[in-house]
Amino acid sequence: ITQHIGAYQVEANGKTVTFLDTPGHAAFTAMRARGTQVTDIAVLVVAADDGVQPQTREAIDHARAAQVPIIVAINKIDLPTANQENVKQQLAELGLVPEDWGGETIFVPVSARTKQGIDSLLDMILLVAEMADLKANPRANAEGAVVEGKLDRSRGPIATLLVEEGVLKPGDTILVGETYGKLRAMFDQRGKPLKRAAPSTPVVVMGLDSVPKAGDRFRRVESEKEAREAVDKARAERAEVQAQPSGPLTLEEVYAQAQAGQVQTLNLVLKVDVQGSLEPIHNSLDKIDVSGLKVRFIHEGVGAIGESDVMLALASNAIIVGFSVDVDPAISHMPEATRVSIRTYDIIYRLIEDIQLALQGMLAPEYRDVVVGRAVVRTTFRVPKIGQIAGAQVTEGKALRSAAARVVRGDATVIEGQAASLKR
Repeated sequence: ITQHIGAYQVEANGKTVTFLDTPGHAAFTAMRARGTQVTDIAVLVVAADDGVQPQTREAIDHARAAQVPIIVAINKIDLPTANQENVKQQLAELGLVPEDWGGETIFVPVSARTKQGIDSLLDMILLVAEMADLKANPRANAEGAVVEGKLDRSRGPIATLLVEEGVLKPGDTILVGETYGKLRAMFDQRGKPLKRAAPSTPVVVMGLDSVPKAGDRFRRVESEKEAREAVDKARAERAEVQAQPSGPLTLEEVYAQAQAGQVQTLNLVLKVDVQGSLEPIHNSLDKIDVSGLKVRFIHEGVGAIGESDVMLALASNAIIVGFSVDVDPAISHMPEATRVSIRTYDIIYRLIEDIQLALQGMLAPEYRDVVVGRAVVRTTFRVPKIGQIAGAQVTEGKALRSAAARVVRGDATVIEGQAASLKR
């Protein structure tokens, strides 16, 4: 169950393990998208009675994008409906092959209810950490990442920080993104006051002048004057960036970067209307290899292109490609969406041809949909000699007689075309 602090520590075999609880995959991606690599090991929890769900696939893709080792915890093994072999089979198909099957992924059967296997899971986490030789420097200047931030009515801006290097103490002045402050007090996960926070310690701090964003970096600075100057500079730079037209990573730019030897792969987030469309599109794109430049799938899924897809594309420098799916209207309100290239297709060969031409640097100009309005069909009726009429209510923007229209049912596009007439 998600802890409100978002990070907590556990003692195991005389060592300390810090758990970062990411409530939902979107939070994990958003933190990575802002340049924060806060996790060293990902523990993927899969229910033994449910098996692999769409969110499990997404969580695997996020962990791989962050390039961290994955340990699988098969939970709910105490249930009579538990089927561990089924879970192993499903995950093996996704590239996570258990060690007892000759693979490299550690699988630990656990029960959160009976506590069975929890000690083994902690042992495995310590083993992977030891093999990865994870180290930090306590003598360095204190720095790390914001796990979460909130505004408390009585205590003001509160932030949960994860110290990655150095030691943080009350009285230190820290700079966090576009905010700063002198730490008035520090607490651990149980609200107990702390005198020092060493590397990998989650700590709740008071004293910042505003609430920082999850994923922001923090560092200790010598004085409030230095922090104030850095904040003013960061705000000015952001205002300058926002004033300029944002440049998404387009297919044309990928080709230019490939020619300069900067990239060898085209990262794609692929969304399709039905599961049956995934395999043929994946296999066709996988075969494309133009001068050593190949396609790499960051994430594949079924359904409309949503916010988590945008965050993952932003984090992985990827392009979103959709087949017979619509784009979630909520994306239009995301500032990050302007920096991501989203392309949708309704004919498979056009999608494949576009990617191939892009890798060859021969792509035709891109035509982008400009949404002038959205409407919901409230009722339909037939008129003799004319045909089907849709009685619709405009929910956003406006309806134009000259505009092309796309009818979307659920996540799938039903028809595209021109409206024959528009009457009130």
